[in-house]
Amino acid sequence: MKKAALWILAFLITLSTAVYQRRTGPTYPINGKTTIANTLIRYELLTTHETGIDCPVQIEVQNPEISGVVLYKRHKTSDLWTSIPMERQENTLVGALPSQPPAGKLQYKVVLSHQGEDTSLTGEKPVIIRFKGAVPLWALIPHVIIMFLAMLFSARAGIEAFRPKSNPRTLALWTTGILFVGGFILGPLVQKFAFGALWTGFPFGFDLTDNKTLIAFIGWVIALIAGRKGKPARGWVLAAAILLLIIFLIPHSLLGSELDYTDTTTPQSILLPMKR
Repeated sequence: MKKAALWILAFLITLSTAVYQRRTGPTYPINGKTTIANTLIRYELLTTHETGIDCPVQIEVQNPEISGVVLYKRHKTSDLWTSIPMERQENTLVGALPSQPPAGKLQYKVVLSHQGEDTSLTGEKPVIIRFKGAVPLWALIPHVIIMFLAMLFSARAGIEAFRPKSNPRTLALWTTGILFVGGFILGPLVQKFAFGALWTGFPFGFDLTDNKTLIAFIGWVIALIAGRKGKPARGWVLAAAILLLIIFLIPHSLLGSELDYTDTTTPQSILLPMKR
């Protein structure tokens, strides 16, 4: 098979993992629809937002007889639910969630009412939203691109490992180097902007994103060691490529940085004027 075809195959694998990770991660908005009083209501509820700005909650509801409230409380606390009435702006019900410190989480529900009957858009299960600091694009974009370049070269190295007369060591070197830059230089920089800490994985914490990066990097270092002195080490390269693929299939930001409200005196912020 020509090398161009092998790169295309590696790209398709990388693209598939990117789409899967994006759609299954905890930062992907909650979408759905319901019918109230013969009115079809579609909604999209955010699960991540920038700190310092109240998070808008907007639901298009054309029936003027339907009203709504936003119920929220801090995540993993014994707080009582706080109710925020939603204002009607033409055909849209508008509310807001109060900004939280970086890594602070709220759980919330949107409850719509018609003639005394209440309907929670997500049932009994609340939506979890995490707030984060603003990450400049000059840091975020290179981080994302380089991490997926690492996945691209990893997939290509794994494919190369199946070719009996080839030596995937050069691709393994590229994968390891790119992964180091994306995961251990740009990754901590992005996390510092977003959550105020460079590294919250082992041995300092349990951040799954950081730990995934560490495990993947160790896997590729082992593959390089196994391939020292020019050995192809196809089995080790394939194992490292499969390991990185599995890690990329774990939703991004799952078990990520989380503010412990029981260990901070930072008060819950009050509602700010919502920016439109």
